Amino acid sequence: MKLAVIGHPIKQSKSPFMHKIWLEELGISGSYEAKDILPESLAGEVEALLKGGYDGWNVTIPHKEAIIPLLDEVDEQASALGAVNTVIVKDGRLIGKNTDGTGFMKSLLLKRTAEDIARSRVLMIGAGGAAKGIAGALVPYQPKSFSIANRTPSKGERLLNSLVINGEKYALTIDEAEVQLDKFDIVINTTSVGMVPDTDQTPIDMTRVRRKSLAADIIYNPLQTAFLKQASEAGADTLNGVGMFVYQGATAFEEWTGKKPDAEKMIKRISETIGGS
Repeated sequence: MKLAVIGHPIKQSKSPFMHKIWLEELGISGSYEAKDILPESLAGEVEALLKGGYDGWNVTIPHKEAIIPLLDEVDEQASALGAVNTVIVKDGRLIGKNTDGTGFMKSLLLKRTAEDIARSRVLMIGAGGAAKGIAGALVPYQPKSFSIANRTPSKGERLLNSLVINGEKYALTIDEAEVQLDKFDIVINTTSVGMVPDTDQTPIDMTRVRRKSLAADIIYNPLQTAFLKQASEAGADTLNGVGMFVYQGATAFEEWTGKKPDAEKMIKRISETIGGS
């Protein structure tokens, strides 16, 4: 089995570490590598992956939306969201799926119940590929209100308009969100701001976040981003991106191999590896 993850930059990814362990633990002969692909090279590199005999690959920033026109088929959820993070090669055809949302919700439910989410005012920062997956996965939980803060509010508005949410929906600028931060019960960062190596950056000033609210970051390296550190210092509960990273990867792995890896053990292993790095 020949697998990979594509993105730019990609050297910080723990996907090869994780999937290689799962392949070994489950007795599957194969490989998993990281491929740094520039946006302008995406089409040619996807063709090269297919010709190279790859069975599938993960897709990360900045290719989750751009890869869609290059695929033969996109499942209903990924198509509705306009973002793909997993590609499966079947009979020479490229099939796109989105496991980001599933991964994030499995992680979020470790901190909040479905009932808690339904009672919550949720703020999501960002409106890109990862945000689309998470937004779609939140819909069945029907939060009390759902706001998206983005540098370009119109992009957040388009995403909100694609979601069937009965509660209030708001598209905000980052500045507007900062002023209203104490109104939200759950604040989710879906951007790459704060990721290694730029660990001192945060997508929004979290000093006004409400005590006992939950700040969740999809970034897993570092374990505590500047976003989470600010939130914790203000008295909020925090959730890093390790759980989402592992659960979305486990779902993709099962799609490729038909075998279910041990996600819980991997969450601990990834946390220890990053914590010690």
